[in-house]
Amino acid sequence: MARILPISAFQFIIISSLLSSFSMILVSGEDHEFVKPMDPELFGLKKEKLTHFRLYWHDIVDGPNPTAVTVVQPLSNSSQTKFGMIRMIDNQLTLGPESSSKLLGRAQGFYASASQEDLSLLMVQNFAFVQGKYNGSTITLMGRNSLSNKVRELSVIGGSGLFRFARGYALLTTQSFNASKSDDAVVEYNIYVLHY
Repeated sequence: MARILPISAFQFIIISSLLSSFSMILVSGEDHEFVKPMDPELFGLKKEKLTHFRLYWHDIVDGPNPTAVTVVQPLSNSSQTKFGMIRMIDNQLTLGPESSSKLLGRAQGFYASASQEDLSLLMVQNFAFVQGKYNGSTITLMGRNSLSNKVRELSVIGGSGLFRFARGYALLTTQSFNASKSDDAVVEYNIYVLHY
């Protein structure tokens, strides 16, 4: 029968440390390439530029062809802020404030009443352009839209096509809002976007 030699605590610590160090060397020696630096020119990214867009967002809730549809009703009919309400949107983006103005794109996404105390919306939307140089490209906006403020700000958090790696902000100013009858609204968007 084999005999087990007694080892001291000190010997045990030394052996454990050596085995632990050896296993650390093996793990750290692996190259997983999870993260690595990239040259932006490999993606055709050249000089970053700042572009300003001014366009009009048409939110049609009422009528035969609504562009904003309530998909979740407010939690309570007595809520002054319609807290919990969510609307899916496919709104026109036009050159001027009139709905007959030239169509530049569509705002697609949703907004939700996110405050129990004031009229504030969480807005998540892609501005999908259908005209000119930017046709097929999108700008993604997200943020808090506090309707009681004359000018509100949303963040540009990204984009696609010519707006890959986009960042910036949008200033929103309500042109018209029919709160008593239909909730239809026209909002001017001034978007300042940094992109390549």
